Amino acid sequence: MKVKNILISQPAPAVVEKSPFYEISQKYGVKIDYRPFIKVVGVSLKEFRSQRVEILDHSAVIFTNRTTVDSFFRICEEARITVPETMKYFCNTEAIALYLQKYIVYRKRKIFFADGKFDSFMELILKHKDEKFLLALTEPNNGKIPDTMSSLKLDFSKVVLAKTVAGELEGVDPKQYDLMVFYSPSEIATLVATFDVEQIPAVAAFGNGTACAAANAQLNLRAMAPTPEAPSMAKAVDIYIGKVNSGQEPDPVVVSGGAKSAEFLKTQAGKTSRRHVRKPETAGAEKKTKA
Repeated sequence: MKVKNILISQPAPAVVEKSPFYEISQKYGVKIDYRPFIKVVGVSLKEFRSQRVEILDHSAVIFTNRTTVDSFFRICEEARITVPETMKYFCNTEAIALYLQKYIVYRKRKIFFADGKFDSFMELILKHKDEKFLLALTEPNNGKIPDTMSSLKLDFSKVVLAKTVAGELEGVDPKQYDLMVFYSPSEIATLVATFDVEQIPAVAAFGNGTACAAANAQLNLRAMAPTPEAPSMAKAVDIYIGKVNSGQEPDPVVVSGGAKSAEFLKTQAGKTSRRHVRKPETAGAEKKTKA
């Protein structure tokens, strides 16, 4: 049995020919459909106010996606809140930091960004631990950032500025696909809430959280990225199709519990311990004290 039809749970790329999945479709002659299983929308002003969070009580805002950026400035406009030029912005990637130019004069503001990795983002925030942070969240979220900030005793408030809702899936029939590719636990949740598990074919997952959600839902998880062998989802799919089409059995997917926040806290605790280790006194110093 060969892989002939694949569904990618993402919007279709603007230029299909530039997508890495286009190369796969040409290489193996497979048909690839794009269909978003979820969409992220900003909360209403009423939903924001129900959380009883005052934006101007904070000196810095933390953003991890563009939707919360859009929602933040829209709410400020609707609530007639003038954000001071002294407000600082912390973003987990440079792309999100640059996206702020849509709303503010970039060069005149204090904007900080990391490289997308959890540890480097937390290190960046720790360097400014005296700020009072407003953490912009999307619901649902995995809780890693707020839990870690709480453990580090940082001064911050949580506010949900966006929420994930199910996409329009009318006309989608899982039985017509040989592989379905997913990028978030929310997509897996929408999948199993919409279709019977028995209808769902082999599944590929991006990220450990998505893979865990697929495994917990008892789906047929057959491919995962990123891994040393498959740093991208396209590469994972390429490897999977190559093995299946040649009659080989793909290696089993090993899912491990995510512990990035725990690892980061352990590292910080180690640094703190080293800072507080007292150096032993020298023999000369001991004699001087006795004298």
